[in-house]
Amino acid sequence: MSVIGLVLALAPASLSAQEPALVVEAGSLARRQLVAVGRDLRVDGTALADVAAVNGAVRVNGTVRGDVIVLGGEVTVSDGARVDGDIFVLGGRLTAEAGSIIAGRSVSYPSAGGAWLVLLEGPSLGLPAFSRVILGAKLALLAAWMLWAVLVMASAGREVLSASSAVANEPLRMFALGLATVLTLFLTALFLSSLAASVMAVPILFLLVVSMLLLKLWGSVAVFHAAGAWIAARTRARWSPLNVAVLGLLMLGGLKLLPWIGTWVWTVVTLLGVGCAIGTKFGRREPWFASALSDSA
Repeated sequence: MSVIGLVLALAPASLSAQEPALVVEAGSLARRQLVAVGRDLRVDGTALADVAAVNGAVRVNGTVRGDVIVLGGEVTVSDGARVDGDIFVLGGRLTAEAGSIIAGRSVSYPSAGGAWLVLLEGPSLGLPAFSRVILGAKLALLAAWMLWAVLVMASAGREVLSASSAVANEPLRMFALGLATVLTLFLTALFLSSLAASVMAVPILFLLVVSMLLLKLWGSVAVFHAAGAWIAARTRARWSPLNVAVLGLLMLGGLKLLPWIGTWVWTVVTLLGVGCAIGTKFGRREPWFASALSDSA
């Protein structure tokens, strides 16, 4: 499957009626971690491990023995429900009803939705999708992406082509790797901040967010090139690598202007970009710790 096929296959599915919630029925037991992406998660029974949701809400009506982590959604702990671990909410609010029990820490950053949406580049101002402010912001962001793509192609063109090849040949693997990386970084931030003093938590979180943005910024250029190569292959014209990357950016940028479609398409672009940057070591195609291992040997 090509990268364009993956993007277009995933995006429309997100536009239909919201996916059914992931539910742990009353009286049932979930032994492993529960993760919902793009849909809600409800625990009526007992979850023995962590519960996480990305762009979805979590409602606990039963018991969660681990932590509850939500990125871009709300968390509700109902009357009589119990969470033994911590609750971490980024870009949403936490509601603990009377009679609920939260044994661990409760951390909620409602205004941090902007930081998460900067990563995924979704709408963040609550304005109509075609308002002048939103359209102007998106066009300005696309212009910035254009400049960034030119700089990256000029300084690391060979590496970008290598990473683009990985995206085109293994899109599902790159997507899964990107999703795992994003979730791992956020979970790591939560874990480290729970151990460190509050004065240390902020720089730790800052470094992790910067690392994630670096992976996204570099890897997204490889995704632009892979998308452009998919289009260029269907024409008889000869394209330079830079023109191919710009072509892909323009195609994805056009989709970005569409309500909802743009959010989900660029979410996929982000995860593919992070995945290919990690999976190819920024296009170098070598193990991350090879030199350290050889030195120790």
